[in-house]
Amino acid sequence: MNRSSKLPVVICFFLLSVGSNLNLVDAFYGPSSPVIQLTPSNFKSKVENSNGVVLVEFFAPWCGHCKALTPTWEKAATVLKGVATVAAIDADAHQSIAQEYGIKGFPTIKVFVPGKPPIDYQGAREAKPIAEFALQQVKALLKDRLSGNTAGGSSEKSEPSASVELKSSNFDEMVVKSKDIWMVEFYAPWCGHCKKLAPEWKKAAKNLKGKVKLGHVNCDDEKSLMSRYKVQGFPTILVFGADKDSPITYEGARTASAIESFALVQLETNVAPPEVTELTSADVMEEKCGSAAICFVAFLPDILDSKAEGRNKYLETLLSIAEKFKRDPYSYVWAAAGKQPELEKNVGVGGYGYPALVALNVKKSVYAPLRSAFERDQIIEFVKMAGLGGKGTLPLDGTPTIVKTEPWDGKDGEIIEEDEFSLEELMGDATSEKHEL
Repeated sequence: MNRSSKLPVVICFFLLSVGSNLNLVDAFYGPSSPVIQLTPSNFKSKVENSNGVVLVEFFAPWCGHCKALTPTWEKAATVLKGVATVAAIDADAHQSIAQEYGIKGFPTIKVFVPGKPPIDYQGAREAKPIAEFALQQVKALLKDRLSGNTAGGSSEKSEPSASVELKSSNFDEMVVKSKDIWMVEFYAPWCGHCKKLAPEWKKAAKNLKGKVKLGHVNCDDEKSLMSRYKVQGFPTILVFGADKDSPITYEGARTASAIESFALVQLETNVAPPEVTELTSADVMEEKCGSAAICFVAFLPDILDSKAEGRNKYLETLLSIAEKFKRDPYSYVWAAAGKQPELEKNVGVGGYGYPALVALNVKKSVYAPLRSAFERDQIIEFVKMAGLGGKGTLPLDGTPTIVKTEPWDGKDGEIIEEDEFSLEELMGDATSEKHEL
């Protein structure tokens, strides 16, 4: 036989060898196997969007333990037919899926239940315990559905989430312009890690309600927000603290407890410093008192009575109160005696009653006066009682007009001396006026 006649034989042998290698993926579970073979193209429809319980084996063709599991896995598939789906995927060939679900060893068995993150099967690798574990998941799923949770998850899933859905249309108003601290999850609906985070995020949002706000952005729908904040992976969690223009990335554990602990630390470190603002215009009144739960308004003595040193002591006292209650939605303003006459009249302040302090709720048009000494301990008790609400409040008689005034320059007041004149000059002026008449 010449060379040319041998060539086809060599080629055929090579093709047969390649063909056998290409079939390594099907070596475990052939077309007639009761085990469903998964690929990236059908993983979502067969597993993630399934209405029933799905058991998935992540294997590698070269793995000896995976080969040993094959008959057991097929037996479990046969036993569970019509009850739960048993499937397998070559995680070595489809590493993107393996990475998405954190697969680090073979074989790894995960159980997917609708509405819940997947759970690892840690039991014996025998058909009976595998089937019993699957049956437990099926019973739990049925129990949830009988209790009214048609989505198929736990009964908690039916509760509305405390995490706020954020979009381009409401992001600036709710987050950027807010004084609250926000933790925002940027996610994609198809992301496996996002699905695992979902119940933890929901729990953290519930536990942090009233302290730190949590929100979520669907990046499949909100490409502009994704681009704006340079989100490159899912899930990405950004923290919007006091400086909303420079959010930081949360890189801690994706558990409710870790998220909550981090959020509470941010609450301590990102609170804006307290302010005590001079009431010099209607704009100040609106900004500081319009939306505050309680606005504490102090009326301080005239600068001629207290001088700069005395006024600064009063302001330091108020600032220490603002610092103590900085977690509460309160604001603090002050006005010098007689500078806001209509407001003083409406809250019963005036005469010789300076310094004075009132707790004002603009929305409810009510106020409560401090009836004790203007001292730190007494003011602290007053703020605490005002926070409880209702007790000692009086109706505000209309909406007072706030006069525009010049802000205090921080200096002592100056006594304006009138021109001196004599009685003779006064009488002379009067006499000349009489002659003119």
